[in-house]
Amino acid sequence: MFRCLLFFSLLVHSSLAQKSSGGSGTPSKKWQTLNGDEPLVIARGGFSGIFPDSSEFAVDMAMTSSMGDVVLYCDLQLTKDGIGICQPDARLDNTTNIAMVFPKGEKTYKVNGQDLKGWFAVDYTSDELFNNVTLVQNVLSRPSLFDGVMSIQAVDDILGRKTYDGFYNEHKHSPATYVQKVVRYYPLDYLSSPEIGFLKAVQGKVNKAKTKLIFRFLATEAVEPSTNQTYGSILKDLESIKSFASGILVPKEYIFPVGTNNYLEAPTSLVADAHKQGLEVYASGFANDYPASFNYSYDPTSEYLQFIDNSEFSVDGVLTDFPPTASETIGKALIITHNGASGNYPGCTDLAYQQAIDDGADIIDCSVQMSKDGVAFCLDSADLSGDTTAMPTLMSRSTVIPEIQQNSGIFSFDLTWSEIQSLKPQLVSPFGSDAAFQRDPANKNKGKFVTLSEFLELAKSKAVSGVLINIENAAYLASKKGLDIVDAVSKALSNATFDKQSTQQVLIQSDDSSVLSQFKNVSTYKRVLTIEDKISDAPKQPVEEIKKYADAVTVTRPSIMPISNSFLLSNTSVIDEMHAANISVYVSVLRNEFISLAFDYFADPILELATYVAGFGVDGVITEYPATANKYMRSPCFDLNAKQAILPVQPGSLMGIIEGAEPPAEAPAPVLEVSDIVDPPLPPVAANVTANSPPAPAPDAKHSSALKEVANFGLSLAAIAALGLQF
Repeated sequence: MFRCLLFFSLLVHSSLAQKSSGGSGTPSKKWQTLNGDEPLVIARGGFSGIFPDSSEFAVDMAMTSSMGDVVLYCDLQLTKDGIGICQPDARLDNTTNIAMVFPKGEKTYKVNGQDLKGWFAVDYTSDELFNNVTLVQNVLSRPSLFDGVMSIQAVDDILGRKTYDGFYNEHKHSPATYVQKVVRYYPLDYLSSPEIGFLKAVQGKVNKAKTKLIFRFLATEAVEPSTNQTYGSILKDLESIKSFASGILVPKEYIFPVGTNNYLEAPTSLVADAHKQGLEVYASGFANDYPASFNYSYDPTSEYLQFIDNSEFSVDGVLTDFPPTASETIGKALIITHNGASGNYPGCTDLAYQQAIDDGADIIDCSVQMSKDGVAFCLDSADLSGDTTAMPTLMSRSTVIPEIQQNSGIFSFDLTWSEIQSLKPQLVSPFGSDAAFQRDPANKNKGKFVTLSEFLELAKSKAVSGVLINIENAAYLASKKGLDIVDAVSKALSNATFDKQSTQQVLIQSDDSSVLSQFKNVSTYKRVLTIEDKISDAPKQPVEEIKKYADAVTVTRPSIMPISNSFLLSNTSVIDEMHAANISVYVSVLRNEFISLAFDYFADPILELATYVAGFGVDGVITEYPATANKYMRSPCFDLNAKQAILPVQPGSLMGIIEGAEPPAEAPAPVLEVSDIVDPPLPPVAANVTANSPPAPAPDAKHSSALKEVANFGLSLAAIAALGLQF
């Protein structure tokens, strides 16, 4: 819902941004804020990054262009006749044309202990201001097109907060009394001030159960007038603040200091310390067009993520001049690649990764494999026979390794890196050899293989939001091949300094809990447990076990919505159960080819995205086509409250059109158990591993899962034909 800090517009605008939980009733992600709710987006003067602060256009645009729960921030100033107006400063000459209208009106007053010269609201009646003075943009680099078009807004138009209590008391106006009058007509949600005396004065005049009092910190060396202490010294006594406020609003540098070289320094403990005292923490100073730290590479979403989703803490809200950017950052699911843009280029090649970055992926992934001589590189599988040209060339090196897969394969750890480099990557279809579902033949063997170190350097140089490192077969590689894949990954990340920063996210993914345990000491890494098998439920005990090893899980699509003959049947409660334990959920793997889509999506991959993201609230989608996901995420139709929103599919609704058309009942997928989570400790790395075992005989040919998928598709077409006859 759209909210003002004095919340007058709830009844008018409450329908604009209510988040839909879709058909599942899925709860939203639990954040590391004080109460676990998502951070608030606080629009400073509306959309003041484009329009004059607190103008009608700024307020309207903040409402219509932002997603989710937006709070409107209005700085309260009082006129000569005691009427409240919204302006960012006690002086009006920087944000209005008042100096031109009243050229002799300049005065000097002492405000919070400082002499300020200018034109002050307290010297003019509301009629003089409303009828003669217009607003202008107060940041010169921003558009001046809207200057002189709109008049000053009264608090009855935008209700606000920051006040200079002492200054107005000297002029026989009491902001505390004014606020007391306002709350008789408008429910008051938030009220803040940089003056302790003001907050203490209004404590008994507002309902603290409904109104949160927020103490606003100014610069550390500035003096708070009520106590004559600097704000820096007050910060050291958070416990005393709790006696008169429920939260604090601080400049963002209080949390993440920026050095003189314009790089981020280590975060302070302010958020954690304040949360321990039961205080909410709001950060101010966000704007897309203010030069920020080099760490963010001029990407404002990276800066927001640093404050709200850094694996250590989350502020409770951000005060920004550009509310749409902040709201999109908070409400947007991560776009995570599956072997880069592997729908367009051979997976895990330089071209696939570059395409994924160009397509707007948030997280690029590397499934780490090891060569015989210990080189860590990126490829979907240790078996080279599918993703490379190894099969015709190295058929004699084919072996069977039951610990890894049932079918024979040509494995990377049996070849040196130079041998692997002699091969070519191969773009293969996950749907078998049917020519109708082949991927771009022009790109079939394009690109080159990428080592893990090269992958990490690419991620750093392109400033993607993060990387996902997938680790499999660690126990086998250590005990049978003498290869320490965990150590190889740890060293590569450290050499690339990913363990010494928190700007770019690092996700460590594995199906082995013991592997994830090896990375628990790097607090900035987010650990992701892969649940490969289809499950129907995630009871509390195994979910609690997951929390010991991981911050997130990757699940298959049927674990969220069971499917039969390409029809969606229903939905599970897996996302609800994971989110209740503050575990993020990523769904895998999304593809564009209509053969991979349930009929419920009408052969439209955007509908599938809308169902998982907007309908069920997944925290990330793992996709081979990041461009499609990015188009959806950036579309105005992404917001369910938009006039032309892309609505999620209701699972089971298409099948339910015809009574009795449901398929025969199938045995439900198994329930997740603790034994599915906990793996034995990793074995020590074997020494002196030399020759490979002799090749085992290849097993009888079996139908691949891809062929089964094609077969199921054919059966589904037959089912549709039967339904047509029934109609």
